[in-house]
Amino acid sequence: MKALNSNNVIKKQLSLVFVKFAVCFLLFGLAYRLFLSNFQQFPQIEVNDTAFVSDNTLSPPATMNQPPVTGYLPENVMDRTLQNGKCNLFIGDWVSDPNGPVYTNSTCYTIESHQNCMKNGRPDTDYLYWRWKPRDCELPRFSPKKFLNLMRNKSFAFICFAFFHRYISSSNKVVMQEEQGDEVYHDKQFKSRRWYFPTHNFTLSVVWSPFLAKATIFEDDNGVSTDIIQLHLDKLDDVWTRKFDSFDYVVIAGGKWYLKSAIYYENDKIVGCHYCPGKNITEVGFDYAYRKAMNSTMKFITSSKNKAYTFFRTTTPDHFENGEWNTGGYCNRTGPFKQDEVDIGYVDEVMRKIELEEFESISRTESTDRLTMKLFDTTFLSLLRPDGHPGVYRQYQPFAKENKNKKIQNDCLHWCLPGPIDSWNDVMMEMLFTS
Repeated sequence: MKALNSNNVIKKQLSLVFVKFAVCFLLFGLAYRLFLSNFQQFPQIEVNDTAFVSDNTLSPPATMNQPPVTGYLPENVMDRTLQNGKCNLFIGDWVSDPNGPVYTNSTCYTIESHQNCMKNGRPDTDYLYWRWKPRDCELPRFSPKKFLNLMRNKSFAFICFAFFHRYISSSNKVVMQEEQGDEVYHDKQFKSRRWYFPTHNFTLSVVWSPFLAKATIFEDDNGVSTDIIQLHLDKLDDVWTRKFDSFDYVVIAGGKWYLKSAIYYENDKIVGCHYCPGKNITEVGFDYAYRKAMNSTMKFITSSKNKAYTFFRTTTPDHFENGEWNTGGYCNRTGPFKQDEVDIGYVDEVMRKIELEEFESISRTESTDRLTMKLFDTTFLSLLRPDGHPGVYRQYQPFAKENKNKKIQNDCLHWCLPGPIDSWNDVMMEMLFTS
């Protein structure tokens, strides 16, 4: 019992620290992954042939013999990403930024260990000195003061999977410089949380819903599963839908959880599965489930009486090269790509294509002035940053003598903090201020 109480005290202490970093969401962004071009190698390593994620339900990567497809944006969708009718914030380049990051691992000490590349010994620092520059306009830096003023008497929610938690934990610091927020709620696993900023009467929430659809997940906090996921494609997760009416602003996204092994249900009957060998169930593929869930999610949002200003974030690619997460893939580039130097991979292209098609379909039913859901298309700008992942520096000092007999895992999925994803906040804030 003492141990349990001690754990609760520690969690609450961590929560207080976490709170002091809690709205920087909009300063330390969201950005994701890439492929080819000239690169400088880190020291030669022995690469483990198992995933860096301890999860036995993640299915093997889809066959990649399909040709990569360059990103596209349907005209109707592109029109709805323009700001002031002149600038697409998601088309641009990464440009040198001598100012560097607005925080470091010494000023933001709640960075999770597997994303703390500086502390873990990553030797290069060039990846810290880039910022996103749209082609046809300037992109101001995120301002916590302006953000809090905009959020006065409002509520902002992230409906998400684990990645957003890491993003928010790294970004609260800057906004907290303007006002200290108090954590007023968390669930048992600290996955869903809520903070309140009394001076601005502002509430920030995180609602954990990795599929957005109703799911039964047999997985512990370490990602170890005891059974295959059961996913109901015709029912949305009421963890977020019952709270939606209370939000003024929402960031929502699907994600890579759809690549996990799962059995699919409709009308409480099994209709297929994704990677379920030995189950005697028809394989329908993750794309079938993903389209169903994205369609239902967007219909719910646009038909809701609560017209929350909603950002729908598109998929973000990983940057494994010469293999996948379970076949020795790695990422050791030290700089960004240019636009014509990389193509998106097959799986990421399938997911993004579904997102864009479903968004376009919903857009046809609403006029531009009435549509409160906006496309937060981070795919392209993330694709250009293969240098932003921890790689072997997911673990502390991977080449130290005491680790010489350990096999080294590569993380080309998550992001170093500080790092490229910090620019996502700049883009989001510009969309808010110009809307």
